[in-house]
Amino acid sequence: MRLILALLFILSSTTFADETCMSPYMAKIKGQEDFVYVWTLGMPGVGDEQDKLVTVDVNPASENFGKVVNSLSVGGRNEAHHTGLTDDRRYLWASGLDTSKIFIFDVHTNPAKPTLSRTISDFVAKSGGVVGPHTNYALPGRMMVTGLSNNRDHGGRTAMVEYTNAGDYVATYWMPTADKLQGAVQSGKFADGFGYDVRALPRRNVMVSSSFTGWNNYMMNLGTLMGDAEAMKAFGNTVVIWDLHARQPRKILDVPGSPLEIRCAWNKENNYCFTTTALTSKIWLIYEDDEGEWQAKDVGDIGEASKVPLPVDISISNDDQQLWVNTWNDGLTRLYDISDPFNARQVYSKKIGEQVNMVSQSWDGKRVYYTSSLLANWDKQEPKGPDLQYLKLYSYDGDKLEPSFSIDFVAEKLGAPHQMRFGAYSLYQGKVAGI
Repeated sequence: MRLILALLFILSSTTFADETCMSPYMAKIKGQEDFVYVWTLGMPGVGDEQDKLVTVDVNPASENFGKVVNSLSVGGRNEAHHTGLTDDRRYLWASGLDTSKIFIFDVHTNPAKPTLSRTISDFVAKSGGVVGPHTNYALPGRMMVTGLSNNRDHGGRTAMVEYTNAGDYVATYWMPTADKLQGAVQSGKFADGFGYDVRALPRRNVMVSSSFTGWNNYMMNLGTLMGDAEAMKAFGNTVVIWDLHARQPRKILDVPGSPLEIRCAWNKENNYCFTTTALTSKIWLIYEDDEGEWQAKDVGDIGEASKVPLPVDISISNDDQQLWVNTWNDGLTRLYDISDPFNARQVYSKKIGEQVNMVSQSWDGKRVYYTSSLLANWDKQEPKGPDLQYLKLYSYDGDKLEPSFSIDFVAEKLGAPHQMRFGAYSLYQGKVAGI
């Protein structure tokens, strides 16, 4: 294990160009990424109305730079949401929050034109009732899939589900609750059993999971949801620390306000991760203290909570010095100085569009990609135009963002773009820089 970690950090230099939110077990792209794969929600009245994987050429040396080079529809609308690459980057897993289907794409045979390799349609049955596969996270030879809900009451109690890279079911790990702690320590008021994202810190034998809300809420119209006092109570307030190898929950931390994406530090001396809370607009630090105990602390504000900016995706820099934070409702991306992780300070902001959701930065931090869609029933409908549903690339010079290209996904009859993943020819030509 120590040898693997040493190789990982040797390879993690500024010569790499890869998303900084990826699993530490994953092979990295060396040099310029060639493609961005965009998991896209089908929209009524737009193109074929189906969910699809859209491939965009992002290599400036290509004659197709900034253009869609492939689109692969999967049939119907499944509430396309998050995706994840296997540790060898040969396959891309893409989930549907409504139908609980998982689509596995071959992205290595021809990176410019992925193909659908397998569809997992029995996720709920195999997992023992988990609904809403969300994060698809690479572990060695495995994919860990977080759920958002369950098939008993469609509320927020849920589990993580482990698969082989080939798509074969391995095991289900239910989130700890107050009545079923499973050996975990409940450190505060909450033990809700909700789920959302997961990340691993192999050097500490730790997985960290966050919490959102169940099918009843995420499939509801946003205006209706926000006007329903009882529904608004049904959001997660916890982060769980897991034993990575044993897959056992160790400690439940209070992080009130629905903690979403988790991004962990890369430097081997930094045993912490960040998350943001959607409902309370806070940056939280999840950290190991001097006694080896895991704690949670509110370390920064994101805009004005009363205006409900709704923090969504975040991206940490490879040197653990900066954190991009997107706020969906006002369409802003914000950059925070996290050189002191206990004091996150906003140093820059830019309006990206009418709404903004996902952010992916290259490993060297020089390129930052944005997409717009959150959930089909939550997305804004007006004003229509190039700043509503888009993929945008910006260059970042350490001071400000400058636009490189923008694709209007509605005008291109593609739908609503959600999550992005990088692809490159070099990965499959004997030039993979990974472990």
